[in-house]
Parts: sequence; C-alpha cells; structure tokens
Amino acid sequence: MRRLLPDPAPLDADGLVEAYRMPPGRSLRVNVIASLDGAITVDGASEGLGSPGDRRVFQVLRALADVVLVGHGTASTEGYRPVLPGSAVGRLRESIGRPPTAPIAVVSRRASLDPASGLVTDAVSPAILITCGAADPDRRAALAAAGADVLVCGDDDVDLPAALAALAARGLEQVTCEGGPQLLRSALSAGVVDELDLSIAPALVGGETRLLDAALGAPARLELRQLLEEDGMLFTRYALGA
Repeated sequence: MRRLLPDPAPLDADGLVEAYRMPPGRSLRVNVIASLDGAITVDGASEGLGSPGDRRVFQVLRALADVVLVGHGTASTEGYRPVLPGSAVGRLRESIGRPPTAPIAVVSRRASLDPASGLVTDAVSPAILITCGAADPDRRAALAAAGADVLVCGDDDVDLPAALAALAARGLEQVTCEGGPQLLRSALSAGVVDELDLSIAPALVGGETRLLDAALGAPARLELRQLLEEDGMLFTRYALGA
C-alpha cells in the first residue's frame, strides 16, 4: 500500500497503523466501503466490493477503536461476531499495546438484537445494545439477562450524542462506526461524526444499497486529510465540519 496524500510514501504494516491513529480523546470515525457510483453492497453484502487492502484497513480501524458501533441491520446482514482474542483483529490489538478484545455496540431502536446470537453469547467484552425508552422492556431485560450491556438513550428514538456520552463514561472514547446507511445519516444529522474513512472500490454496481439512505437536511462538508492506494482501491480520510 502507498500513501498519495500527504507526503507520498510506501506503507508497511506499522505505517498503516500510524496512518490511521487518532489523537487521544473522544472521536467518532465512520468506516465504509462504496463503489464509484455509491453502492455499498453487491448481492446484499459489502464483501463483493472488498480487497485485501480494504480488509487490512478494516482490521486496523478495529484495532485502534475502543468500541465498534454498528446498526442492527448491518450487524445482522453481515453476520457480525464479537472481537475475540486470537482473531486477526485481536492479535493486531495486542501487537500495538491494546487489550485483545473490544465490545461491539449495536444500535437498535426496537432492541432487536437476538439474546441467543453469538454476538452476545460468545463475547468476551460484553456486547452493548444502544436503544431507546420506546423499545420493548422485555427485550431489553432478556438482553441484559444474556450478558449484554443495555444503554437506553433517548425516548422515542436513539439519541446518538447521549449514546456516545454513555460510551465515553465507560471509557470507550474512540468509536469506529461501521454503518449502515441509516446510522450514518443519523450520525451526520446529529453532527457527531468527526471523520469519514471511505474506501472507494474501482467498480460500478448500479441499483444496490447506497451510501446514504435518504437526503441530509444540508450537505455535510468534508476535507480530505489522507489518501492511500493499493491495486486501484482508494482509501480516504475525510474530516467533517471542515
């Protein structure tokens, strides 16, 4: 992999970690892959757009994160599993001086996470459900009984600023969000996104799920801070609110 901006140079494994390291403190970065025409899936999953380089960036961002934030629909469609010691991400985390595990935080207004799913039952760092007061209390209780950490943030919908504050209160300050489109739009609308890490696949897909599921109230303005390339795939870092 090579860095094109700033300071063009080849990047080894250590260089890739440093290229994505965030300064200390609270932050929310969004990691997503899209085709040149804005599709984020092929046949319903993101795997068809990926590459070995994209996989390495994905692992680095998870290794640097205190917690991984994801919408329930994406977690279900993509078959999310917990971050475990001995996994590729777990080993990378240890190699850079981080704990080998990190929790997965699932956002679901209806508390739809299955208490019997491996994401809950196999987790070393307990899975986190972020929901709202309108969610079924029995579902919330079942998830808590199964070992999930249930955060109620908001009344009729999930309050993302409150959710991020609750995560930070647990020492989970650096958040990597992996989508999907509804959660990305909600986070942008709430003004809580600090960075967009967009991998751009050299492909045209057509009528698939798009990067955003609906229009924003106003365009989000971004500033390109970094550009990497490998095998035609571009890896961007955009700062929000620039």
